[in-house]
Amino acid sequence: MGYSDKQIASFLKEPATEDEVRAKRVGFGMLPHTKQIDTLAAEYPAATNYLYMTYHGMESDTESANGGVIVLGSGCYRIGSSIEFDWCGVSCIRTLRQLGYHSTMINYNPETVSTDYDECDRLYFEELSKERVMDIYQQDKSQGVIVSVGGQIPNGLAIPLHGAGVKILGTPAGMIDNAEDRQKFSDMIDEIGVQQPEWRELTSHESAYDFASKVGYPVLVRPSYVLSGAAMNVAYSDKQLRACLEEAADVSQDHPVVISDFIQGAVEIEMDGVGKGGELIAAAIHEHIENAGVHSGDASLVLPPHTLSDYTKDRVRDASRKIVKRLNITGPVNIQFVAKGTDVMCIECNVRASRSFPFVSKTMGVDYIEAATKAIVGADTSDMDLPTIDTKDRPKGYVGVKAPMFSFTRLRGSDPVLGVEMASTGEVACFGASTEEAFLKALLSTGFKMPQKNILVSVQADLQDEFTHCAYQLHDLGYTLYATPKTAEVLTKNRVPCKLVAYPTQQGTDEIPSATDLIKNDQIGLVINIPTHNSTMLEDNYQMRRNACDFGVPLLTNMNLVKMFSTAVYKQKKGEIFGLEAKTLFEHYEGETDADAWSKPSEFH
Repeated sequence: MGYSDKQIASFLKEPATEDEVRAKRVGFGMLPHTKQIDTLAAEYPAATNYLYMTYHGMESDTESANGGVIVLGSGCYRIGSSIEFDWCGVSCIRTLRQLGYHSTMINYNPETVSTDYDECDRLYFEELSKERVMDIYQQDKSQGVIVSVGGQIPNGLAIPLHGAGVKILGTPAGMIDNAEDRQKFSDMIDEIGVQQPEWRELTSHESAYDFASKVGYPVLVRPSYVLSGAAMNVAYSDKQLRACLEEAADVSQDHPVVISDFIQGAVEIEMDGVGKGGELIAAAIHEHIENAGVHSGDASLVLPPHTLSDYTKDRVRDASRKIVKRLNITGPVNIQFVAKGTDVMCIECNVRASRSFPFVSKTMGVDYIEAATKAIVGADTSDMDLPTIDTKDRPKGYVGVKAPMFSFTRLRGSDPVLGVEMASTGEVACFGASTEEAFLKALLSTGFKMPQKNILVSVQADLQDEFTHCAYQLHDLGYTLYATPKTAEVLTKNRVPCKLVAYPTQQGTDEIPSATDLIKNDQIGLVINIPTHNSTMLEDNYQMRRNACDFGVPLLTNMNLVKMFSTAVYKQKKGEIFGLEAKTLFEHYEGETDADAWSKPSEFH
């Protein structure tokens, strides 16, 4: 009837576990059969390896694989799990096949490259669940399962599968749990002497309020085993903290929730690397343009780091070595830090590939997943020219910037402002001779249109002095600035010319038009709206951001992005940045000489 072992266990009057139901089912000989999807409409025998499992059959269409390695895919595309993880999965199975391993992919998303018939030796269109993975693992007598290249869903299966006797390849399952479980990880970080923000395991609301009063607001609430920062929130008051705690408890019912001090104004740094037996054999350090508080999946990444001091980078290297060694990591790893002043603090470790692995691999010129796969199966990586944690000259001569893409225009009524919970649905990366050039290329590649006319600005009072420098730079470039009342007051005081506009909830006049009317009448080329937790004009700010999305006007909501944008545009206008004109692939081919081409004219490339 289609019920899973887990569902049946929950239906029984007498308490039972999923494993007990499975043992009974297997004992009765109730096992699914492997069937082949007929891709030739029954006209000829199908020879493709499109497989699925079903109880509606008398026998399997294929013999047992008798070995090989299973790779768990990323599942359906959604916020937090997209094509970046499919790239990782494909790179993994290609490397396994090159090494002579029989490779099996389990994935249920036909949009992915990993589900192409010729990418692996066996492909199962199946759900990523403990029950189904075990059915395939036992029937094919597999050598082991790789859970570290498909994102959070397969990573979350490591402990259940290991407990059921499945061999997890790479980092031990217990160490994956030590990284995912917030309390265990925080305890471990203290144990090995790596700095981290003050924290406490959430045992009660009263304990959380006591912690917040001790360290002071804001505080960060962090559930365990969640995808893309789900239910992770920053609280600035007791009232906000209460709502955050209730949401986190609902999302992370079986695992600890940790509350920690939120470091305002800190730079966020990431280390993507590959471990082998607890030693880093490949690494890359990159930083976010946005300060800490924006989810890493929504942040703009810069490689190599453009503002970090040698002291900060050395602290990151030292902490990364300690964490990789303590967790005995073999395979991909992503470690995240925040830095402010002389404090360099670890905030998270993902013992799996991160969504930045494709970007890092292409920027550093070496496939990190290939290296991770070789490490997992014990193959040699000495010929790969891997950049180590101490490598300081890669990339050389260029900078890579990865910018996020969002779908706010398709999500009617959503607020296009960023926070600690991920919202982006894609990304694009570009190279440039400088950080500003790479940033501008990446930004334009997301569909952002360079403003040719007026710019609407509305910035929270906390940031207005800081914003004044950017505003003057934009004015100096010839843009006319339209400012809401409080922002206009500060700009006028600081001698930056601007025109006053009314808030969206106010009635505009001929002398003072409404911000909404200007956006709707195509008189604005860019909206800069930067709120903070102290903002009081919440409805007005929301309407400006929402109208910008609805009417296709570029929008910036982060102070650091505005700084980078104004500096980049200034350099571009002064002739210091070139090559911003986009070309189609075919236009590129037309301008390509025979000497430049890497394939013949008759070949598709």
